[in-house]
Amino acid sequence: MIHVTERTSQTMTTTTPDQATATKSSPASSADHGATRTALVTGASSGIGENTARKLQALGHVVYGAARRTDRLQALTADGIRPLAMDVTDNASMSAGVNRILEEAGRIDVLVNNAGYGSYGAIEDVPIDEARRQFEVNVFGLGRLTQLVTPHMRTQGTGTIINISSIGGKLTTPLGGWYHATKYAVEALSDALRIELAPFGIDVVVVEPGGIRTEWHTIAADHLEATAEGSAYADQIRAVAGAMRSESNQRRYSPPEVIARTVGRIVTAHHPRTRYAVGFMAKPLIAARRILPDRAFDQLIGAAFGFRR
Repeated sequence: MIHVTERTSQTMTTTTPDQATATKSSPASSADHGATRTALVTGASSGIGENTARKLQALGHVVYGAARRTDRLQALTADGIRPLAMDVTDNASMSAGVNRILEEAGRIDVLVNNAGYGSYGAIEDVPIDEARRQFEVNVFGLGRLTQLVTPHMRTQGTGTIINISSIGGKLTTPLGGWYHATKYAVEALSDALRIELAPFGIDVVVVEPGGIRTEWHTIAADHLEATAEGSAYADQIRAVAGAMRSESNQRRYSPPEVIARTVGRIVTAHHPRTRYAVGFMAKPLIAARRILPDRAFDQLIGAAFGFRR
């Protein structure tokens, strides 16, 4: 997720090629002779993760919803989704979670790496320990959990790994440098994984949300404003935090269900695309970054926040 004056869209009803393929049965289904598929979704306590867990359950998966605090999973638990206490910065926690799934379900067919957060602030201002923690959650946690799951997918000869990245892994905005660095890393790891795991029948897909209506924005704004006092970047901080909290922006953002529906299309497609840019302004901003020279894009982003040189 990224915050410019971008980031309501409702999903269009026109059938796309991807939606057409979504009506086909998954290759995993035929390979497993009707075995019930099992999915693990991290960051499932709210927003994208919660909606994705519900979507996968609706598609017939046994779903494990993981979060640090299982008390925030009560609504999912009441609806039959299995709660899993998991801290993606704790190897023992992740190992225990994967082992529990294998003991109970015997397999893991879908891994949705969704856990993550945005810690905003000028690169100069953000304490290096906080920058490191963001990498631990957004990158190394994703990487380690993937390491724990892939051996079992290889044994099965099938599986789907879906990494929830951001359009912030394709373009950069001010005061988000450390966050963007984590998402660029997720993009690179996903590209390598896709090539490495293809011979084993495992799909690796990146989802790049644009503006999505979740609590992510408030949390990122809180982190950002905490860096403002005495900062040389105070004016920029106020502008960016204001955009994050803007009710008008929130109204334009897409609901998290659009990401959940995309995940549903991915797991039911015979040949999912490698990337899906989804949500408010996702495709236009990625296209603008690809087309515009660096300084032209800098001016576009600066103008969006009201920055003056």
